[in-house]
Amino acid sequence: MNTLDRIRAFEPAKKAWTFLDEFKAFALKGSVIDLAIGVIIGAAFGTIIKSLVDDVIMPVVTVFLPPDQEYKNWVIAGRIKIGSFLAAVVNFLVVALVLYVFIVKFVGWLTRLRKDEAAAPPPPTKDQELLMEIRDLLKQQARPTA
Repeated sequence: MNTLDRIRAFEPAKKAWTFLDEFKAFALKGSVIDLAIGVIIGAAFGTIIKSLVDDVIMPVVTVFLPPDQEYKNWVIAGRIKIGSFLAAVVNFLVVALVLYVFIVKFVGWLTRLRKDEAAAPPPPTKDQELLMEIRDLLKQQARPTA
């Protein structure tokens, strides 16, 4: 096949529509939309966690650290900003602790609570009761009599 035949066989319009169809199938797939929703909710949840850490927990933490977060300005050898690093580590640990308590403990507690509520099986139906009676009668007949 020479170059001219390859150019004629290329059919750019067909390739473009195929590409667009594949993209549409990908972009409108449920998992992509779920991921987008998760990212948006995650960003909103991040704002809530940041406010909780900055406005509620860090004021309590600063009782144990220097006031007004002066530790952020600590410097070693005139150039190494150890204070900024320590502030980032403290912030990370507090955020991780809040997320752990909220997600693992609180949501886990809610999940266990729902499982306990759902664990109680519904009472057997009339058909199930009849089948259980038949099962019990068959078990009695299968036992050897002494």
